[in-house]
Amino acid sequence: MRQQIPNSELRFRRNRLVSPQPTMDNPKSRAAAADAATAGGGICPSYKKYEIRHRLPNPKIAALLVIDMQNYFSAMAKPIFSNLLTTIRLCRAASIPVIFTRHAHASASDNPILSEWWDGDIILDGSPAADLIPNLDRQATDEVIRKNTYSAFRNTRLEDCLKEKGVEEVIVTGVMTNICCETTAREAFVRGYRVFFSTDATATVDLELHDATLKNLAYGFAYLVDWQRLQEISGFHGELIT
Repeated sequence: MRQQIPNSELRFRRNRLVSPQPTMDNPKSRAAAADAATAGGGICPSYKKYEIRHRLPNPKIAALLVIDMQNYFSAMAKPIFSNLLTTIRLCRAASIPVIFTRHAHASASDNPILSEWWDGDIILDGSPAADLIPNLDRQATDEVIRKNTYSAFRNTRLEDCLKEKGVEEVIVTGVMTNICCETTAREAFVRGYRVFFSTDATATVDLELHDATLKNLAYGFAYLVDWQRLQEISGFHGELIT
């Protein structure tokens, strides 16, 4: 039986990973950064490890969702940043709209259960932690959806935005693989969207959680992709500067 991790320890692990500038002299920080790199970076397992069904997105009806790439999660996001930029640019080359989400709370009381779960460690709107990470290749025409829970659909205009753009498929990227990315992917499927989930442009706190999401989603909710697979639909075969 797997040992139950105390909530205080979960919060500690989360904070160690999301500090904007981790102190790499500290062995624990080095270990945390290594876990994040393994869970979403260059040595992330290929989509082939868990793939059950094969399909590519249709650029005419797809949208790319970039989930919560904010300063709060910068250390966790760093290992996948290059893959994510490549994914964004490949989607733009295929004329796929890019939609960003930003997790932020007006106050601790606007989602009490989430605040309780994370011992009050939430992202307050208007703080630097709530801002999107710079250099994300965000354009003025890109939608930015603010949310205050794990799903990007709950109490937001995301679905209206997708309908306005004629979207029937979503490609999910960002952080955290097993929380906001997975919850958004599952809800998209339940709402009738075809879901594609990136294996190399999503990240979380460790490889075990990352793999668990990929295995679950591949079984019942999403087609797995990476930037190399998306290159097949972009029509772009030159060098992408990341």
